[in-house]
Amino acid sequence: MPENPTTTQSQLTALCPELRTALTRVGYDADTLVEALGVDVHAALGRSEPVPVRRAARALGELGTLVRLLLLGDALNEREVAAALAPVSIDRAVAAGLLERDGDQVRAALDLRPLDAGAGNRWILSDLDDSMRRRTLAEDHVLGVGHASLSLLRATPTSPVGSVLDLGTGCGVQAVHAASYGRTVTATDVNARALWLAEATAALNDLDIELLEGSWFEPVAGRRFDQVVANPPFVVGPARIEHTYRDSGLALDGASELVISRTPELLAPGGTASMLAAWVHTADGDWRQRVSSWLPAHGVDAWVVQRDVADPALYVGTWLRDAGLDPRDRAAQARAEQWLDAFTAADVAGIGFGFVYLRAIDGPTELLAEDLTHGFEDPLGAEATRYFERSAWLRAVAGDVDLAWNARFAVDPATALERVYLPGEQGWEQRVARLHRGDGPRWQHEVDESAIALVAGMRADGLPLYELIELLALAHGSEDVTPEFAADALSVVSGLVRHGLVRPV
Repeated sequence: MPENPTTTQSQLTALCPELRTALTRVGYDADTLVEALGVDVHAALGRSEPVPVRRAARALGELGTLVRLLLLGDALNEREVAAALAPVSIDRAVAAGLLERDGDQVRAALDLRPLDAGAGNRWILSDLDDSMRRRTLAEDHVLGVGHASLSLLRATPTSPVGSVLDLGTGCGVQAVHAASYGRTVTATDVNARALWLAEATAALNDLDIELLEGSWFEPVAGRRFDQVVANPPFVVGPARIEHTYRDSGLALDGASELVISRTPELLAPGGTASMLAAWVHTADGDWRQRVSSWLPAHGVDAWVVQRDVADPALYVGTWLRDAGLDPRDRAAQARAEQWLDAFTAADVAGIGFGFVYLRAIDGPTELLAEDLTHGFEDPLGAEATRYFERSAWLRAVAGDVDLAWNARFAVDPATALERVYLPGEQGWEQRVARLHRGDGPRWQHEVDESAIALVAGMRADGLPLYELIELLALAHGSEDVTPEFAADALSVVSGLVRHGLVRPV
């Protein structure tokens, strides 16, 4: 990397048009790579197993050269690399920081890999990790496309919007993805090296992204955006910075608290935010209340989805390895001791991790925080959009219950009724009945026979809700619908609406 990098045409950025030509000519893109390597060999990349990939790459000509150079980190003959990267000059690539010389050979100085997150091929530049060669990561290391980045990509709504902010852009992967659905994209980072790489990533993909250097919210103070995405340095631990991509300098879950509490200030009316976050679990506290305390009292509809809860020791070991450290080394053990001491002092029993979705509303803040620790196939991005639409309808009903009474409902085609029977004294006995979604997050709701009958009567062209409730009351031997009976029915329907099992027509 050149000294004093800026976001005004570094040598690396200037190299990108020719580099894009070379990558396109050779077919170094996401789809071609999978096809050329084969699914099984391509999977070996994700397992950090270079040998199967190297063996396959030898038969792929210039594409194989780039695979070995850029994905495996092999040192290769300069003439071979020059042919694969033409029209890029090797001397210019070395001066720009893309390559480095190793005797009479050259090797990659940066990670450059293709990615298709649903909007076509993109190329992402980042620092080399230790997946193929052991290395210790520097403090200003710029992470590439890791599991967290991919999770956020899949979990971010992609409906077209005007302006998007990528808060803490790193290598720029979220910003590049946002360019597929945002008319304008702004990306910030406190790490100058990250902006150097993010600028080149944008140029390599021929995208116009505004890049601003600064800490947290300072670069965009006073501005508003239609959508905010954030993969902040959310790692929970002592107040220190060993690696800027993961450590905030704030104690425990302070980074998540800061981002969740301040992001609403950046949202335009109706604007949304999608972010990764982490929070501590304590023996005598509820994580939902902890996250709720971070939100302002007014103006936010929040949906928090906890995907995992980690044991403190497992958590520390995972992040030590993430930084290229061996937990068996003495220095790594000292760091682990300090980390776990901080957890013990704060009575940390576990660390939760998940997605936080926010929407700017005109009204008191609402929060739904729930666990989604079971497996599911579909990404959450589109689900988050529909969640906020359903939540807005429920807010309208809270203000005018007649909207619900007069509404007709349809059962989502993916909704199914499940009855669970277990052996009993009288043979098989039903123990529980559930309505569950067969797509998306696969939510489940336990229901009784009254709720089953109510949902069974729902038709898009059928009776409005209150008339269905009247029929249900008659079936229970009552000619009148009591306020309690109506309230209970509306509560059941509201829960099913919120999770998309039924929908108002």
